[in-house]
This record gives sequence, structure tokens and C-alpha cells, in this order.
Amino acid sequence: MSKRIAIVEDDEGIRENYAEALRQQGFSVQTYACKDSAMSAFELALPHLAILDIGLHDQFDGGFELCQWLRNKSKVLPIIFLTARDSDADQISGLRLGANDFVSKTMSFDNLSARIHATLNYLSRLTQPQQADQEFARGDLSVNLDRLTLHWQDQLVKTTITEFWMVHALAKNPGHVKSKQQLMDDAKIVVDDNTVTAHIKRIRKKFMAVDPAFDCIDTVYGMGYRWHDVE
Repeated sequence: MSKRIAIVEDDEGIRENYAEALRQQGFSVQTYACKDSAMSAFELALPHLAILDIGLHDQFDGGFELCQWLRNKSKVLPIIFLTARDSDADQISGLRLGANDFVSKTMSFDNLSARIHATLNYLSRLTQPQQADQEFARGDLSVNLDRLTLHWQDQLVKTTITEFWMVHALAKNPGHVKSKQQLMDDAKIVVDDNTVTAHIKRIRKKFMAVDPAFDCIDTVYGMGYRWHDVE
């Protein structure tokens, strides 16, 4: 669906020139000559972006009033002022009323078009749902695969990357015995058996630092290690 852009501009020639140029870029464009006709239409449906002039017929600050009215209806609707009144005071007033951008009519259409696309793209990124982290829980243990973090009883257990993958390998399949070679493979390391034993010892110590009663890693003599859940 094409984005709907509303242009509120009292000069018919300017209004239709911009409208036609934006339509050629694939936008659906609604045009209004005054504040009141725009408000009536916006009561029914807001556009995806509004372009406002400041002076609208006999309403010297009609665009400012419309901007304030629109901002009260929507905190996120993109609003761009397109006006010949481009003094510092006017620009500051427009931005303080909640406009996203302020463009002089002396600026090229290409420049205006770039600002419209940038504004809509930015808003689109903001409204995209955030992808949830990959994580799983095993009793009091929470494993976050995106952040490579471990939490025990909601407390962060600070581990190295190697220790993280060893805990992950054990906790992913509780009750299954993992040999030292399998733990090395899961952690993507090549060390001797004694080093794996040292890693497990440090892992236990780190968990016990946040929970002295921690005992979820069993040693299966001659075979390896396994994770067992707390009953």
C-alpha cells in the first residue's frame, strides 16, 4: 500500500505541483487549501506524513495551529513544514510545536523528496517489531543465545565464552552425559582433559558464588558430566 501524504498549502499552483511530483514517486497524495478542510479530513483518517505551509489564507499561523492539533492527535505522525517563512524564529517555533523537519520553498523538490523518504524510513524502522532473543530456561537457569549470557535465579553468572558453551551443552539435554571430548566440540576448543576439568570446576564456582547450594552439574566418573534439574 502506498503511503498517504497530505499537503496543506493555500497556493493552488504550488500545492498541485508538489502533489503531482509526489504521485509520480508512488505516493497517494491528498491536498487541502486551508486548516479547516484538513482538520475535517484528518478527523476521519490521519495521513502517513503531513506537509504544512504556515500561512493559510487569512490565518497567519494556521499551519502552526494545525501542527499543534496534529501532534495532540498523534505523537509519531511525521510533520514537515514547507514554507516561504523560513526565519530562525519561524523554524524554531515549528520545531518546538513538534514538526520533524522544516523546509524552505526555495529548496529543490529532490531535497524535499529525500527528506520525506528519510523520515518515513526512520519511522518504519522504529515501528518494526524487535526480534525476540533466542533463549531457553532450565529450572533456575536461563540461557540467552544472542547475548551469550547465563542467569541463575535471575542473577547474572559471568562466564567466559568457552564456559558458556559448556553450560549450554550440558543444560540443553539434562540427564544426558557429555564426554569431555563432546564438551570440547561444543565449546569449539582443543585442550586436554585436565583443562576441561578445570573449566567445569570454575563453572561450578561461579554458580556457587550466586547460589552456594548450586549442584546441578554431576561428575560421571570415567565418562564425563551431566546436568540435572533441581526438583
